[in-house]
Amino acid sequence: MGLVTKIKADIRDNSGTGLVNPAQWLRDWFSGGPPVASGVPVNEENAVKLIAVFACIRLLSESIAMLPFPLYKALKVGKEKATYHPLYSILHDIPNPECTSFQFRQIMMVNALLCERAIAEIQRDASGNVVALWPIPTKYVRPARNTRTKELVYLVSNPDGSQSELYPEQVFELPGMGFDSVNTFQPIQLAKEAIGLGLAAQEFGARFFGQGTIGSGIVEYPGKMSDKAYDRYVESMTDKYQGLKNSNRLIFLEEGLKFTQLTIPPNNAQFLETRKFQVVEIARFFNVPPHMIMDFEGATFSNIEQKSLEYVTYSLMPWLVKWEQAVFKCLLTPSERKKYFAKATVDALLRGAFQARMSGYHMMIQDGVWNADEIRELEDMNPQPDGQGQEYFINSTMQPKKLILQGGDTNANAASGAQNNNGEGGSQSS
Repeated sequence: MGLVTKIKADIRDNSGTGLVNPAQWLRDWFSGGPPVASGVPVNEENAVKLIAVFACIRLLSESIAMLPFPLYKALKVGKEKATYHPLYSILHDIPNPECTSFQFRQIMMVNALLCERAIAEIQRDASGNVVALWPIPTKYVRPARNTRTKELVYLVSNPDGSQSELYPEQVFELPGMGFDSVNTFQPIQLAKEAIGLGLAAQEFGARFFGQGTIGSGIVEYPGKMSDKAYDRYVESMTDKYQGLKNSNRLIFLEEGLKFTQLTIPPNNAQFLETRKFQVVEIARFFNVPPHMIMDFEGATFSNIEQKSLEYVTYSLMPWLVKWEQAVFKCLLTPSERKKYFAKATVDALLRGAFQARMSGYHMMIQDGVWNADEIRELEDMNPQPDGQGQEYFINSTMQPKKLILQGGDTNANAASGAQNNNGEGGSQSS
């Protein structure tokens, strides 16, 4: 039964669930979803009104979107950027004529974090090459399985009310977590109680300062007030004592009026503690260190760097692996999968403090692992001129590694040669 048909049926219904007294499903549909225990409806649209949720979504989506995401070709030894491949520009630069790579990946991440998955339609040319990726809001897409063929199909609700179908080869999907590949968890619905509590506390604070009076309660009058006296009293209370600008003012009562305070002060209701805990609770749900969304209560000068590295390792890397595998599965042909792969570059995020970084570079040079140009590239510097930075050195002698491997200890050889030339330590021919 469609929505319009269901509404019409309720209008004709005489059981007390029409538009005058609508059914719960109809109230939930217009209010944005069923309310949680805190009494606040929670869905994907209003969840981001909670600052902690918005901060986590923005942090994760921007972190993923800002990283370079090139396509590589695997070589016999190492790899090279496949800039000549049509997919390279799609991933690294412009996925479609309407958005940049940053915008595309941020849109996909927002959908994946708020909904159960992220979907983009793949546009190909006559040769089968990917020419564009068009993100589709997840709420308009529903994956289903054909009951006859058991084939997976994506049902897309179009703006004109029609429905179209996309098949797996037409879809770039960033999958969610669930019991199988089709039925995945809806993140916001899993966290709706925590988000609802945060929204309720946020609204309570706004209403407390915007509408409530500091001394709200019961006003008693020993007798009956005239209409004129009552109107004068209401006008006086509204103008002089209601709202943020009138907070903490003394209340003057006339004609024997007695005031009894009823409102629980925010500190007695642990209002601030609730709001602080909800920040940590939301950060925990999105797997984000609290200090990354500006809650520094558990952060110190000595551990802040380590916590930032943990954010890259445990918060970003799972998403990056999911992106890399989605490209491998959805955008590369079976033959291309043997030699091409996408990989995000996170080196800049993993850099430690300057002194620790330089100490690490020094050890890598001494052990002959890196050369000077490789380190300069990590520091966004140009190579040394004339190939000077291409040499590898090894510990203790700090001489070119190839000379050591070819001739043994070059210092010992040089000393032996000097002795022979001076007639010491060996015989000379006449």
